[in-house]
Amino acid sequence: MAQDSPSDKTMVTKCRRSRTSFTEDQLKILVQAFSQNPYPGYTAKQRLAVEINTEESRIQIWFQNRRARHGFLERPKKNLDSSKDHTSPKEKIQDGRDRRCRTSYSSSQLQTLKNAFTENPYPGIDSREQLAEEIGVPESRVQIWFQNRRSRLRIQRKRGLEEASDQRQNQGQDL
Repeated sequence: MAQDSPSDKTMVTKCRRSRTSFTEDQLKILVQAFSQNPYPGYTAKQRLAVEINTEESRIQIWFQNRRARHGFLERPKKNLDSSKDHTSPKEKIQDGRDRRCRTSYSSSQLQTLKNAFTENPYPGIDSREQLAEEIGVPESRVQIWFQNRRSRLRIQRKRGLEEASDQRQNQGQDL
């Protein structure tokens, strides 16, 4: 049985963010907000984050976990038939404002993210926080960028396999 060398132990990095603990007062505010709306928009989550002094991303996770715990299967469907839709145009515009703004990255930020992705497509929280500080965006945006990049890579690989299969089939027909 081999023992770990001291250098092996120093290479271990923390992969997960530490668990967020809310105080009783914070939980009361969150539970009350959840009872009013289990699917709050971005601005509502931002207001809650300021009110209870935590990050919006932690609020988002709390709501996701709470919905999962209480058996919410999916978001309520909006009425797609416009003739039966009785909401005013002002309300429709307000719905659109409740989303987070799209994050735009400069070419240097993108290059830094791409280089980091090449090294490790699944960075831990420490790496993401370091990257976020380096490029000047919130860690939650870096996390989403990596998720999207991994998804895009899977789609590209799948398309590549499908195209290669199609080419092999076409070559077989030509013979």
